[in-house]
Amino acid sequence: MTAPNATLRAIRMGMLMSQDDFARAIRDAGQRAGVPNDASKRLVQRWEAGLIVTPRPVYARALEVVTGLPISSLGFTVAVPHATPAEAHDSASLQVTVPPVLPRTAAASAPNHSGIWLSRYEYRSSGRDAVFTGLHYVVVLQHSDRLTVRSLPGSSDSPLTMDLTVDGNVVTGTWVEQTAADGYYRGARYHGAIQLLVEPTGRRMAGKWVGFGMEMDVNTGPWELVFQEASTNKAAMDRYNRPPEP
Repeated sequence: MTAPNATLRAIRMGMLMSQDDFARAIRDAGQRAGVPNDASKRLVQRWEAGLIVTPRPVYARALEVVTGLPISSLGFTVAVPHATPAEAHDSASLQVTVPPVLPRTAAASAPNHSGIWLSRYEYRSSGRDAVFTGLHYVVVLQHSDRLTVRSLPGSSDSPLTMDLTVDGNVVTGTWVEQTAADGYYRGARYHGAIQLLVEPTGRRMAGKWVGFGMEMDVNTGPWELVFQEASTNKAAMDRYNRPPEP
């Protein structure tokens, strides 16, 4: 039975793109890279329906550019080593021969953290001699033990992404924030590492971030993710596509 690629669909919807918009962005990315492709609405539909479980390399590269995420985080199946060209394009063949990332029992027993969460962190601005709070509503998508986190565009003018790995109640990974071009940090791109502990309720993750500052010194501070709701459909994302209350 074909399994829909809910991860890719949620990421596209989180970017507030229609299937036509998404296909156009993929074509544009290929054009800019000098590797044109023929992405269409129909192709996006086939990806999201799970009819194509491994995109061709020309599309994989463009997908990574458009979403800002590795292809392994977009809900696709890793290609079979040494597959023939016919097998690489045959979704039915791939679904039979490629094993799941986790055994079924392990995947079924592990908690799933997918949903909409409130991200809150604190940082000290040496230039302003004050402590500030960064707030975003984010969409969390879990695939096996990987969490991809992307802020909803209307929740902040500084887009935030995170790439995390879950090991029991410990979540570890990296974060990237692109600050607003007209803000205090003038469009600077900051990134660093993060480690969180998941509370027993599964509704809050709390821990610390580490990253560099404007003067290239290494800073740290508290960071938490607070669960809002499990749905990642368009209606849910529309409700949270706004700045969080301070």
